[in-house]
Amino acid sequence: MHTSRPTVPRQLGQTKSAYADFHGEQATTAPLTWGQRAMWRSVAEFEAQENFLNLRRVLAVSSRVEADVQTVSRVVGQLVSRHESLRTRIEAVDGELRQRTFATGRLPLLVHAVSGGDPEGCSGGDPMGRSAAQALADRWGQPRFEHSDEWPLRVALVTVDHRVRQIVLVFSHSTVDFHAVEIVLRDLRLLLLRGKLTTRPGLQSVDVARREQQVERGRSDRAIAYWVRQFRQQPPGMLVTAGPGSTPRYRKGSLVSPAIDAATRLIAARHRVSTATVLLAAVAAVSTATSGGPGCGLVTMANNRFQPAYDDAVSKLNQLGFCALDLADQPSFTELLSRTRQASLDGYRHAYYDPAAMQSAFVELGLDFGTVLAPYCYVNDIRLPHEPRPAATGPDEAAVRAMRAATTFTWTEAFDRFAWRCRIQVVDAPGAVELVITTDTRYLSSDRAHRFLCEIEEALVVAAFAEDGAQAPA
Repeated sequence: MHTSRPTVPRQLGQTKSAYADFHGEQATTAPLTWGQRAMWRSVAEFEAQENFLNLRRVLAVSSRVEADVQTVSRVVGQLVSRHESLRTRIEAVDGELRQRTFATGRLPLLVHAVSGGDPEGCSGGDPMGRSAAQALADRWGQPRFEHSDEWPLRVALVTVDHRVRQIVLVFSHSTVDFHAVEIVLRDLRLLLLRGKLTTRPGLQSVDVARREQQVERGRSDRAIAYWVRQFRQQPPGMLVTAGPGSTPRYRKGSLVSPAIDAATRLIAARHRVSTATVLLAAVAAVSTATSGGPGCGLVTMANNRFQPAYDDAVSKLNQLGFCALDLADQPSFTELLSRTRQASLDGYRHAYYDPAAMQSAFVELGLDFGTVLAPYCYVNDIRLPHEPRPAATGPDEAAVRAMRAATTFTWTEAFDRFAWRCRIQVVDAPGAVELVITTDTRYLSSDRAHRFLCEIEEALVVAAFAEDGAQAPA
C-alpha cells in the first residue's frame, strides 16, 4: 500500500495549521489519459506561465453546517478519499510520464482567520470572509503545481470567529477539468450538509486511462479520420503575418459587455440554440470578414462527457476540437447559426483521441499537429454551467444598443510566449459576458484585436434585431 508524506509548494512556505487525512480503496499506477497528454505540451513549453492551468474556486459554507476547523478538515479528507484523482500525482517512470494514485496520506490545509485584528482589514466590511477568501484564491492560485511532489489540490479554510465561512480550493488541471471540478464541488457541498455520501463516485483518472488503452481505441480512430478529412480540404487559417509585433510579443485584453449578454440570450431564445453557439457564430462571421476568405476554421474545447460512463468522471477529459464553416454564399445569420451548430457538434464529437496517434496521422499529411492549429482562432467558453435567464421579454434594440455605453476594454497582461496566435475565452461576468482575447501581435495587432472584439459585439447586437433572412453580420 502506497502512503506519502504531506507536501506543500515551496513558494507558499510551510505554515499550515490543519490536515485532512484520507483513506482510499487502492494505490495504483496508469498511463496518462489522452486529455492529460494533450495538456502536457502546454506544461512542458510554458512552464513559467503554467499557473494558467490552476483552477481556482471559493465555496461558501452554509450556515446549516457544523463548521469548526476539525469538522471541515475531516470532510475534506472524506472528499479526497472518495475521489482518487485528488490523490493522484504525475511522475516520470523510466522516461515516461505516468499517474500514480495513493491510498492513504495527508492533505495539508491552510487556516486563515479573519478577525477584528486581521492585518488585511477584511473583518470590518467582510463578516463572511468573502474578500479574504478571494484574495487568498488569487494568491494561492499563482504558484505552479509541483506535479510529482504535490497533491493536485490545495485547500484553505477561511474562518470568522472560529467558524469556517469559506473554503478556498485550487485544483491542478493535471487530473481534473472544469466539469470534474464542478462534480467535486457538488460532492463537497453534500458532504458538508449530510456528513456522508452513499453513491459511488464516477470514473477516476486512472480508470479513464485504462479504458483509453482498450475500449476507446476505435473512437480515437474515427476522430482522427475526421480531422484528416477536414485538413485535406481546409484552407490556411485566418491569421497571417501583419507586422513586426510589439514587445512583449503577446498581449491579453478583456472586453466586458452587458450588450453581448443581452443580445446572445435574445438570439438563443428565438432560435432555440445555446448562447455558446450564438457566440461561436459571431466569431465565425467576424473571423471570415477579417481573413477575406470563403469561410473559417475555429478551434474549440470539448468536455467529452457525451458518453454515459463519463457523465460523472473526475478526470482530465477535455480536448481540442475543430469545426470548419463555409460562408462563401454569404448566409443569413439564421443559416449561419444552423451551420455553426452542426459544425461545432461535429467538432465536439471528434474531440476525443489519442494525441500520439493524431500526430502520426498528421505527419503522413506533411503537417505537424502541434503547430497546425496556430493560425486558427481558438474559442474557449469557460463559463460555469447555469440556467440561462429567460429572454422572451428582453430589452428592445434601443435598450441593448444603449448598453454598449457600459462596455469596458482593458489590456491586462503582456508576455513573450504563448501557444496561440489568437485565443478568445468566454467568461462569466456580473450582468455581462466577458471576452478575453490573447493575441500574437505579429498576426493580430493590439488595435486590431480590440476592434475584433468590438465587431463581435456589434455583430451580435445587429443579429439580435435583424430579420431572420438578413445576411450574417460581419
